[in-house]
Amino acid sequence: MTVLKFANLSLLALYPLAWFAPLMRAGILPLFGMSEISVISGLQSLWRSDIFLALLVTCFALFAPYLKTIGLALVHFRIARKRLLPALEVLGRLAMADVFLIALYVVIAKGMGLGRVETAWGLYLFTACILASLAIGYLTERRSGLPPVTR
Repeated sequence: MTVLKFANLSLLALYPLAWFAPLMRAGILPLFGMSEISVISGLQSLWRSDIFLALLVTCFALFAPYLKTIGLALVHFRIARKRLLPALEVLGRLAMADVFLIALYVVIAKGMGLGRVETAWGLYLFTACILASLAIGYLTERRSGLPPVTR
């Protein structure tokens, strides 16, 4: 359980890094420079154009994964009860939805052929953080002795 604790605590530092890391580079035409897009810069753009969508993405990309990580830390250090684990699994699924949304944007932008979109290291880091959080939650649930959450 100690390894799970430290892996989970490392996510508290890795998530903010992933939010500011470049997810992709996008450019209108090959002649112009590529601008880097991160979770934070994307959210800033969304707040100017569509507040409702910005709220949803903020919940999925920032709050859901971070709250899940904090919740798992509370369970690991026996501050919260293990009954919290099913709710934390739901938060993990909501966070994963954001990764799929970003991947969908990349596929759509590449398919339109109007510009260039290249994935950057931040997309891999963000995806790895979400997947690590899901794995940590799953292993914590298995070791807790609670019955598995029905799907």
